[in-house]
Amino acid sequence: MSTPIVEGKASFALRGHNPDVLTCIANLSNDEVFTPPELANQMLDTLQDAWAEANSGASIWASPTVTFLDPFTKSGVFLREIVSRLMVGLADQIPDLTERVDHILTKQVYGIGITRLTSLLARRSVYCSKDATGEHSIAKSFNRDWGNIWFERTEHTWAGNKCGYCGGNKAEYSRSEDLETHAYAFIHTTDIKARLSRMFGAHVQFDVIIGNPPYQLADGGFGISAAPIYQHFIDQAKELDPRFICVVTPSRWMAGGKGLDDFRERTLSDPRIRTIVDFPDSNEVFPGTQIKGGVSYWLWDRDNPGLVEVETHNGTQEVSRSKRPLRENGAKVFIRYNLGVSILRKVIARELEVEEDAVTFDLPKAKQFKSLVSSRRPFGFDTTFKGHADERAGDLLLHRNGGSSYVGRSEVTGSTSVIDSWKVFIPRAGSGSDSFPHPILSKPFVGQPGEVSSETYIYIGPFSGADETKNVISYLRTRLLRFLVLLHKPSQSTTREHYTFVPRQDFSHPWSDATLYEMYGITKEEVEFIESMVRPMEAPDA
Repeated sequence: MSTPIVEGKASFALRGHNPDVLTCIANLSNDEVFTPPELANQMLDTLQDAWAEANSGASIWASPTVTFLDPFTKSGVFLREIVSRLMVGLADQIPDLTERVDHILTKQVYGIGITRLTSLLARRSVYCSKDATGEHSIAKSFNRDWGNIWFERTEHTWAGNKCGYCGGNKAEYSRSEDLETHAYAFIHTTDIKARLSRMFGAHVQFDVIIGNPPYQLADGGFGISAAPIYQHFIDQAKELDPRFICVVTPSRWMAGGKGLDDFRERTLSDPRIRTIVDFPDSNEVFPGTQIKGGVSYWLWDRDNPGLVEVETHNGTQEVSRSKRPLRENGAKVFIRYNLGVSILRKVIARELEVEEDAVTFDLPKAKQFKSLVSSRRPFGFDTTFKGHADERAGDLLLHRNGGSSYVGRSEVTGSTSVIDSWKVFIPRAGSGSDSFPHPILSKPFVGQPGEVSSETYIYIGPFSGADETKNVISYLRTRLLRFLVLLHKPSQSTTREHYTFVPRQDFSHPWSDATLYEMYGITKEEVEFIESMVRPMEAPDA
C-alpha cells in the first residue's frame, strides 16, 4: 500500500475520503478496466524493489529527476500513487510543501488519457482539479489547463475497412464528434518520440512507463469478436527506451492466439522481462470482471537482462515463486505455472527416455497426441450450420450446436476419410469460468462411423473400434492430460495446438490418473497441485 502523506497542516490532500473513491468506480467495459489502488501499489512496490537493486539500494521515491509516464491513464491511480510516494521520499530534499508538490507534478509525472472522460478523471485524481491551472489545483506553475495529462481527439487512419494502426473496424469506429473514437494517440503514430515531444512541449526521456493499457477493439468479425491491442502499446513503450516498463495485460499472450503470435515470440525472446506476477483468475485483482485466461503484470528492465521471477497467485493458496527462463528449451509458449514446469519435464523425460535436465519441451510427432486431433471446422461446416431434421437415405448424423440433425455425404467438404471410422468428438469451447479447479475440457463422447460434426466440435481419431475409442475418452478424462492442455491453453477455446504437451498412449486399454501418476513419477505435492487446478470429469454416457 502507498505511504500516506503526514505533513502537519497541509493545505491539500491527495486522498481525503474513506473509502478511496478510486476503489468504487465501475469499469467502463472489459476493454477499459480501471486499476484498483491495491494492484497499482503492488506494481509500484515491484518497481521500487527493482530500482533499488539496480541502484545500490537507493529509493526511486527519493530522486527528484526520475520521470514517470502512464500513456494509457484512466482513473489516474498510478500517477496519484506515484505522487503520494514522491511526496514522502522528497521531503528532505524539497522541504517546502508547496514547492515539492509543484516540482513533482510539473517535472516528474506525466499521463496520456485514453478518452476525454478519463483524462478529466485522471486530472481530478492527480491535481485535485480537472483544470491544472484552476484555483483548486494543487499544482501552481502550469500554463496549460491539462497540465501534464494530455488528451486530444485522435482519428483512425483507414486502410480499407480497418485502421492501419490498431486494426479497428471502420463500421464500428468511424464516429461522429460526440462519440469517442478509441483511436489511442500513443499507438496511432510511426514516430512516438516526436509525438510525445509535441504533446509535452519539449523532449522528455521517461525513466518509467507504467499502467494498464486498453486490451482489445471490436474488429467486425462474426458475433462477439475482438482484436487485442495491448501489444501495440507495449511495443511503443519500448520504442521510448525507458529504464523500466511495468504493465498489466491479459495473460493470453503467454500462449499466443488471435493477433498475438508475433508478440508472444518477441516477448519470449526478450530477456529484459524480469518479473511476471500472474493471476489466473482475474477476479482476484479486478472484482466482478472476468478476463478469459486471467491477467498478469510484468516488469521490463532495460539494463539487467536475465532470468524471470514468476509469481503465481491462486486464490487462497500459497503464492508460488520461481526464478527461471522465460522460455523453456523447445517450448513455443510461456509455461505460467512453476510446478507445471516440473511436471511437464517429468512427462517429456519419460517419453524421450532422457534425464530431466536434458529435456527439450517438444515431443516428436510419433509421440504427439495432437497428431490425432482434427483442425477447426473438420468437416467443412461452420458453427451456425443446422443440417436437416429428417433422415434421408445415405445421410450422415451431424453433431452440431444445440443438438443433432442430418446431412448428405456429398455436403462434407472436409475430412471425408474419417467419416466411416470410429472417433471421439469433443466440444471446442470449454467452460466459461476461470475459477479453479476447472474442467479445462468439455465432455467428450464416442463418434461412430457415419457421424460428422459442425465447427462446434473437433474430433480425435480415427480409431479401430468402439473399445479403443472409449479408452481414448478415459485418457481425456484424466486430470493429468487436462492439466497438460491447460499449460498450453490461453482461453476458453481448445484447438489442436493446445494438446502440444500431451503424449500419445497405447489405447488398447483404459487409462486413469493413478496409472499416469505412477508412470511419470508425479510427486504427492504435484498431484495435489494438479487436482487443485483440474476438477474430476463426470463419466461418459453409457
